[in-house]
Parts: sequence; structure tokens; C-alpha cells
Amino acid sequence: MNKTGIYVHWPYCSAICPYCDFNVYRARGADNAPLLAAISADLEAQAQRFGRREAVSLFLGGGTPSLLRGAEIEQLIAAATRAFGLAADCEITLESNPEDAHLFVEQASAGVNRFSVGAQAFNDDALRALGRKHDAAASLRAVEAAAATGRRVSLDLIYAREGQSVGAWRDELMQALTLPVEHLSLYQLTIEPGTAFARRVDRHQLTPPGDDLSAELYEATQELCEAAGFPAYEISNHGRSPAARSRHNSIYWNSDDWIGVGPGAHGRVTHDGVRVALEAQHRPADYIDAVKENGVGWITETRLTPQETADEVLLMGLRVEEGVELARIETLRGASLNREALTWLIEQDLVAQDNGRISLTRSGRLLTNKIVAELAS
Repeated sequence: MNKTGIYVHWPYCSAICPYCDFNVYRARGADNAPLLAAISADLEAQAQRFGRREAVSLFLGGGTPSLLRGAEIEQLIAAATRAFGLAADCEITLESNPEDAHLFVEQASAGVNRFSVGAQAFNDDALRALGRKHDAAASLRAVEAAAATGRRVSLDLIYAREGQSVGAWRDELMQALTLPVEHLSLYQLTIEPGTAFARRVDRHQLTPPGDDLSAELYEATQELCEAAGFPAYEISNHGRSPAARSRHNSIYWNSDDWIGVGPGAHGRVTHDGVRVALEAQHRPADYIDAVKENGVGWITETRLTPQETADEVLLMGLRVEEGVELARIETLRGASLNREALTWLIEQDLVAQDNGRISLTRSGRLLTNKIVAELAS
């Protein structure tokens, strides 16, 4: 039986970052109660539809869920517990902005046991360019505040920013590695279609690093993290120990099940032997109305074909260092992967095969999507 996680999407932010393509809206002081009630009702309806299944993780993402007060977070945790039940050691993660550090104590008291602090940079000029409201000093204080609660702490940083040198990134990362955190999520800046950054690139007002520099930055990341005892267990994620790994994100990478609630949330649930893909209404008002009218907030419910399921398992499974079972992929597909392509990728030291599993090498991780396309062709 697949493990189950719960993802709650809180769509509001105090400001919209120019690189963000998530389903987010500017917080304008509206009453949170209607959306909190809709999320609670959606959880209950999905439990009735798919059956009560104990969740090993609860992830409050967004958006900026750290805008929520402790009592509101407690309400969401209680709703998840009533609908599905949470494992005794359930990982309860809160994506947190540094400017909300004054709320960390009450959020921890409400049940949060893992803070994911979105520092994004330790350079004030870079933070302004990224549209962030905090400065580097606030990021450092936020990490210390999260650690002081006694809960687990993860730190997010973005690199491969415009004008960033390898030396500057090394200095920034070395500073992060001295902080009281046990997990690092280190993302190369991606220019997503439809974002403010994409429009700036189109107008030649923003020039991201080229492929060669991006590769150098990636290699520097791996070198420094490994030397500091933070090896990569996934393309962009580093843990001080196996216990520090994100349990919730591991559900995605392992293609387990997760219940998605909140505006724009996605879910994947195995039901009656079929993988079902769910997507919620995007606009908060539409989501609230959908829950009132239908019990759930979905805009689409799609039964994935075996081929689609296999492609997802391959794409997500190759992201982690352990890779994915070849037999699992081929059983789902009902056909072999492209064995000629697999042999060539192994010869090029982009893919490794061992004990029935295939995984990406460090070089291969820079070409994940292309490799998946080759194998699935």
C-alpha cells in the first residue's frame, strides 16, 4: 500500500515574487475563515471518496502559509486529523518566510514540527532583485528563531541568479552550511513562462547564466555540501542524515499518494487500482464555491493511463539518488524502456544500473528531462 501525505495550499502572499509561477494571490487582509472552512470540508469529502488512510506527512505550502496564526494552523491540523488521521510521528512542515519569524513559536505550539525557511539568498542586492521583502540579516534571524523552537529546520536558497559568480555563490553557501539547519533545498533559478522574470528575459532586461556557468555552480554546490556532510539525496535537496530528508517530498519522488487541498492544489491518489490525478479550482473564491456546491474543490479528476503513470514514476524516481526499479516502470508500461538508449546513457556515464535499479549520475542530473524522454521513447 502506498504511503499517503496531505498537501494544503495556502495561496496568499504579502508580495508576488517575479520568478514565481505558483498559484498565488496578494494578501489583502481578507477574512481567512471561509477558505479555512472550505479546506476542512474538502479534506473530509476526499476521505469519504477515497477512504480514510493515515497520513505520514502534512505539508502546508503556498503561497505563504506562515502568514497564518497558530490557531489557524491548529485548525488545519485538526481537520486533517479528523478526516484522515495523522501518524504518531507525522512530519508537519510549514513553508515560512523570514518576515514571519515572530509567529514561529505559536506555529510550533500549534503542531508544526518542521520549518522550511525561504531565505532564497544571503545577499541584499540579490534579495531585492528576487522581489523579496526581507534582507539577509532577517534570514539569519529567522533560521535562528526556527531552530530555537526545537523543531526541524530546512533552508531554501536560489542560485544561478543574474550576475552571480561561482565564488560569490560559494561564499553564500558556506554561510548557509554553518547555520543550525539539517536540510537544504538549493534550486537553480528557472525562468518560468508567464512570470515577470520571463517577460524581462524577452525584453532583454534579464540575462540568466548560460549552461556552462550553471553547470559550474551546480558542481560547486555538490562539492561544498558533500564536504560539509550534506550530500544530495535528490537533484536539489541535501540532508545532514537520512532522518533529515523531507518525508513529504519523498512521497512525490516515490510516486506514493497525496491528498491535495486548497486553491490550485494537485493530488495523486490510487483508487480501485487506478492512479487518479486531481487539480483544484485556482481562484480562492471559485475553490470555496466548488466545495460548497460539490463537497470537493476539484476542477479536474483524471484517471491516468498505465503509460502516463509509468512516465511520472520514471521522471520523479530518477530525481533521487536511489533511482527507480526498472521492473516497476516496465510493469506499469506493459513494455520495455528503450534499452538501446539505456545502454548508450550508461556508456556516457549519465545513467547507472545496479541491482535492478536505474539512477542518474551527477552529470546525468543536469539532463534529467532529456534522459527521461530518451528512455521513454
